[in-house]
Amino acid sequence: MRELSWSPVLRMVRGVAPEVQELETSPMPGGASTRRFFRVSLGSRGTAVAMFVPDGAVPEEIDKTSVTARRWPFLEVRDLLASRGVRVPEILGEATADGWLLLEDLGDDTVAQFLSREPSRKLDVYRLAVAELARAQKALADLPADSIVRQRSFDEDLLRWEIDHFREWALEARGIHLDATDRASFDGIADRLARRIASWPRGFVHRDYQSRNLMVVPSGSSDSPFAIAWIDFQDALLGPRVYDLVALLFDSYQHFDEAFIQDRLDEYADRMGLHGEERRALRREFDLVTVQRKLKDAGRFVFIDETKNNPSFLPFVEPTIEKARGALARLHDDEDMRLLSAILDRALV
Repeated sequence: MRELSWSPVLRMVRGVAPEVQELETSPMPGGASTRRFFRVSLGSRGTAVAMFVPDGAVPEEIDKTSVTARRWPFLEVRDLLASRGVRVPEILGEATADGWLLLEDLGDDTVAQFLSREPSRKLDVYRLAVAELARAQKALADLPADSIVRQRSFDEDLLRWEIDHFREWALEARGIHLDATDRASFDGIADRLARRIASWPRGFVHRDYQSRNLMVVPSGSSDSPFAIAWIDFQDALLGPRVYDLVALLFDSYQHFDEAFIQDRLDEYADRMGLHGEERRALRREFDLVTVQRKLKDAGRFVFIDETKNNPSFLPFVEPTIEKARGALARLHDDEDMRLLSAILDRALV
């Protein structure tokens, strides 16, 4: 495993601020990954963020490429997003051979942090996040032929793996085992759900477009006092148009009522020019992906605790399962979803 060494950081800092003699750092909160973040002083030029990747840049479960000796996915995707007008952190220095990047400091205001301080701005923030997603999806409709985003996708195998993540971790790892009949039914439903979602048209997907991965930053415009910046985008891939909407509006760390969610979906549909049956199809896709995504998330939270000794996500397991069950209730006319709801009722007594 790559060891942390500060000398590459000092070299990068001096490349931006030559007057800096000694490195001043402070750790920053991280997420579920093994990446580590530090705020570093640039002297009179302010601060930057040093990102350290101890064990490679690509999570094994979505590394669908066989390409080696290329730039980190974080850098490739960042450059792609920046070229299409998405606000992302600037790169101030690269020392990837040593596991380091030096990034623009966007501050501490994730959407989650910002709204914990200013809850009255929730509507403004989420309207902007939906508008930015729709605009970005249009701008990213055509991707370069060699883009890493085009080389990995939410195909049937990955979608199916994610559903199994729920069974393995949110159920079996917690001592909940389906009987033979329910297990066979669950597997069949999972196969069909993965196949159904994989058959839809695919476009750019951030993969985790939620309140901890979106930053509230000054806009520099009179149209709005703030803008939305994207972080944690290195896992971007091709997938269904609603996937990032589900991540945003059924965020495991936030709660919105049905009217709020439907209003945001209507705003998205307006911006994407959807009418009539297309709008109805959007909501059904949204609910089906909610089932798939939220079950995966619940399993992932237990996985993180069991394998990384990080229990901080465990309080979100039950609320996340409830989001999936709410979507199942809205899909009551679908035989597979009715059966899956009954299986969860029996398992989660």
